[in-house]
This record gives sequence, structure tokens and C-alpha cells, in this order.
Amino acid sequence: MAVRVVVLAAGQGSRMKSELPKVLHEVAGRPMLHWVLDAAQSADPTQMVVVVGHEAEQVKASLPDGVEWCLQAEQLGTGHAAQVALDHLGSVAGDTVLILSGDTPHLAGATVKELVGVRERTGSAAALLTSVIESPAGYGRVVRDGWDRVVGIVEHKDASTSELTIREINAGIYAFDGDLLPEALSALKNDNSQGEYYLTDVIGTFADQDLSLNGLKAEADQVAGVNSQDHLAHANRAMRRRIAIEWMQRGVWIQDPSSTYISATSEIAPGARIYANVHLEGRCTVGAGAQVGPDSFLTDSVVGDGARIWYSVVREAKVGQGVEVGPFASLRPGTVLHDNSKAGTFVEMKNTIVGEGSKVPHLSYMGDAIIGTSSNVGAGTITCNYDGVDKHETEIGDDVNIGSDTMLVAPVKLGDRSVTGAGSTITKDVADDALAVERSAQREIPGYSARVDARREEKARRLADEG
Repeated sequence: MAVRVVVLAAGQGSRMKSELPKVLHEVAGRPMLHWVLDAAQSADPTQMVVVVGHEAEQVKASLPDGVEWCLQAEQLGTGHAAQVALDHLGSVAGDTVLILSGDTPHLAGATVKELVGVRERTGSAAALLTSVIESPAGYGRVVRDGWDRVVGIVEHKDASTSELTIREINAGIYAFDGDLLPEALSALKNDNSQGEYYLTDVIGTFADQDLSLNGLKAEADQVAGVNSQDHLAHANRAMRRRIAIEWMQRGVWIQDPSSTYISATSEIAPGARIYANVHLEGRCTVGAGAQVGPDSFLTDSVVGDGARIWYSVVREAKVGQGVEVGPFASLRPGTVLHDNSKAGTFVEMKNTIVGEGSKVPHLSYMGDAIIGTSSNVGAGTITCNYDGVDKHETEIGDDVNIGSDTMLVAPVKLGDRSVTGAGSTITKDVADDALAVERSAQREIPGYSARVDARREEKARRLADEG
């Protein structure tokens, strides 16, 4: 028996108050829709189709390879969306049709697999996912008879006073018998307060026909839909904790999971230490024994084994083994720090390669530079890489010692074992083993302070006379 998956993702999500389609809002660095598609894969489907509508092009562009789409040009309700999907799928006779909502990022794959299994083992017309929650306002209620059998679902806006007291809600997730679903969808009517075709009415139709129905209860967090920015924040908090727990179970030390943000696409080796207020966004990799944080932001970066990054920002950079970064360093895209090198306090780097064992300890800017091995860059040194039109490269050789407050005006090359004097502005290449010094002659003006004091006193007297 094959499983066909339909994911409903055509709605506008107006309560999000965003131009971005609701299902593309991110939870832990991934669109909500992708979490749902991952869960659906647990049912081992033969075909997956996403129903798109609002901002269809954006949603289509986000779909992974192998996932199909169909267009619900006019959003006339969930029942209409399912009809559009079945038109795309063709014959589903003999199959199970699994229908999911694209805004339930916490839905577990094991739950999806169990739902399909319940329907197929029992041969029921449908198995639906439900949950019992404290505050069911806004959700469709699951109606049961005196024998606890599911006999229908009523939308909140259409519910009677007694039905509004029901706390078991419909999660909008179903496994249908493919032999029965097409006819039930074609019989749907829109005589309700919204004037829409409700997929939930299919459950009532099956109940009226005395067909077997199953209700599988799940935890509320799994089935909670994201309909507003506050829902999105809640979903991110829950996912953040779930991801942190998974990494801790694999041997990663995390100081404070509640303040740690780890994207679903990041990888952390056992033995790494993640301190409070750390963000690992995009595709980050943290090696064994590395320490990140506190208060550090990394995105799309690699951190080698035993490296130490604290109070720093690292973007699209590679940090080698045993490297020290920070505190208060900024590594911009294209920066590569080879093993046992250093980018220290208040250091900024952009598109710069630092060789093994080389150090830029503090208060320096290195842009569009290549630094060899075992070199040292003194405090306050800057590569002047931009001439107002083009960027130019600075090349620093091996075992170079750059004096404090050196201005390296690119393009310029410093040879191996060369030295620059503190306070120099280097505009020409420096040969191997040479010392380059560029300073104007020092002058002294005798009695300068006394003359300044006399001017201040004269000004004070003048102001007093005028007052």
C-alpha cells in the first residue's frame, strides 16, 4: 500500500503581518515547511506534493528536490486545497493519502508514521491526529459520541456553546483511505460562516456513513500551528531546546540551553563546549574540544578542534585547530585562520588568510591580506586596502615582525623575516630580513605649555570683564 503525501501551504497567514509566506518563516534556521516535509518522509511516501497559493513562486523555489507542487489559484478552504492536490496526484485508489499542514514544524516523524500505521492496520476510512489542550480557542473541536468514537469535527466559528467546551482539538493532519477520499471531497459544500470547503467535513461524512474512524492523540506542542509572530517565537524556543538537548545527549557541553541558538543545519563534535548567549546560524561546524562563547555569533563558519572563540562575531570564516579568537573580534567573510594562530582583542579581519602560528593580538584591521607563518602584527596595525575605487592585497611573509601602529598601504609585500618600525607608513615593498622605518623628524617647541596656559588665563579675564 503506497503513501501519497499532500502538504497544505497555500494560505496567506495574514496574522503574521509579513510579506514572507507563513510556511517560509524559519524555525531554528529552516523554513517551517521543511520541518513538515522531513516528518512526512518518515512514512516512506512514494509521492509528495505541496499545495501552493499565496506567494506561490517563493514557496515553489524553496521546495527540495523530488517534492512536487500544485497551484490553488483561489483559496477556497482546506477541502478545496485537497481537491486540487488529488487532481494533481491522479488515481489514489488503494493508497493512503496523508494530508499535513505546512505550519506545524514540531510534528514528529514517528507520529506521522504511527498515524499512517493506525489507518492501514485498522482499515479505517481515516485516522486523524488530535490533541487535548487547555485553551482550544480558534481550533476545530473533535466531536465524539457516547462510545468515544469520532463522529465529526466542528470549526471554532461554527461551534455551538456546548461544542466550544470541548478541549480535544483537530490538528489538521489526516491519513485517508484513497478509495474513499475523492468521492467525499467532491461532495463537500461551503454552507458555513466562512463560505469555504472544509476538509474537516469529510470526517463528518464518513461518520454519517458509519465508516470506521480513528483519532490518535499527540502532545500539544507537536501539533501546534504557527499563525502569528508570537507563535513563531514560541516554536523557536521549543525547537531551540529540542536541538540543544539532542546535542547534549551526544556529548556536547552547553552551559545554558535557554540562551543558546543552534541552527538545525549546524554540527557540533562531542566534547565541544558552548557557553551562554551563543548563536550558531546557517551551516556551522564546531570541532571536538572547541570552546565557543560566551556572547558569540557565528554563521556559516568552521571552528577547528580545540579552538577558542569568545565575545566575538564570526561570519563565513574558517578557524583552525587551536586558534584563539577574541575577545571582541570580528571575522568577516573569506577569513581563514590556520592552526594555532590568533585574532585577538578588538581585531577585525576581512578576506584574510593567517598562517599557522601567526598572531594579530589586538586593535588591528587586516583586510585582503595574506599572512605567512609565525608572524606577529603589532597593536594598531592597519592594512589600507581600499584606494576609493579598488581593493588591493597586502602580503606578509613568514616570521615577520610588524611594529605597533604600522600603516600598510596596499598593494604592498613584506618579505620573510622583515621588520617594520612602530608608527611607520609602509608604501613600498620590504625585502627579506630588512627593517623598514618611515617617520618624520621629531621636533620640540620649548615653553609650549606655558604659552597655552597664558592664553587660557587671558581668555578667562576677558570673559570676566564682559560679564
